[in-house]
Amino acid sequence: MSCPSADGGAAGAGAVSGGEATWDAGLYDRSFGFVSAFATDMVDLLAPEPGERIVDLGCGTGKLTADIAARGADVIGIDGDEAMVERARALHPDLTFEHADGRDFAIEGLADAVFSNAALHWMKEEPARVIACVARALRPGGRFVAEMGAHRNIRIITDALYQALAEEGVAAEAVDFPWYFPRTSHYVGLLEDGGFDVTQLRYFARPTPLDDCPNGLADWIAMFGQNFTDAAPPGRAQAVIERTIALSRDRLCPDGRWVTDYTRLRFVAVRVSEG
Repeated sequence: MSCPSADGGAAGAGAVSGGEATWDAGLYDRSFGFVSAFATDMVDLLAPEPGERIVDLGCGTGKLTADIAARGADVIGIDGDEAMVERARALHPDLTFEHADGRDFAIEGLADAVFSNAALHWMKEEPARVIACVARALRPGGRFVAEMGAHRNIRIITDALYQALAEEGVAAEAVDFPWYFPRTSHYVGLLEDGGFDVTQLRYFARPTPLDDCPNGLADWIAMFGQNFTDAAPPGRAQAVIERTIALSRDRLCPDGRWVTDYTRLRFVAVRVSEG
């Protein structure tokens, strides 16, 4: 078995522009199911109870929202991308989904928990404001349970993308880096300043296979890395993808299987009681 190349290109892309992601929601479900599959234990960590009010922040197409609801919780999914919200509503018509910015969402009343998987690192603008919004949504003693990309996440991939662009004469400053991958100490400080006590914390590497992506890393770049290919000279985006694959192959596909270099931050934080 050999690692797929970029030959023939990849299917529809997710784009990042101005700090907001726009997605091909169907492709996301077909080829990137690992995003929710790797988070099944996150729902266990959340431990939703029947009757609890829970917000799924950055819900995507609603897979984990539905898992939370199946445990008896009253859950609302919130996402900043309209295509994701529309698909979530189509897939889970009995659940509630809303299109809202993570920095400025609001719910009626207060929630017992806010849950977020693989979404906070897309909310790169004003992370402290996102945390403040989560705090406002929670009752005192409510919990914030989340996992996000962290410091050194996808470093091999992004280093290769930057090198491929540099070989095309494109400076790193020309790329609008689409993510927020904080150091653990920095994010814990933001949580504490935002009114939370951090009760559980884990920073870890999680190599993630791209088994459902027919074109391997090319599909990943098309879905998540379009800010880099948009920075390529006219007509050279495919060449940048192919060069990135060549630069990454020895480290991420040594035995015929693409495995991304994910690094994650997972935490439980409790909203400090007022007064």
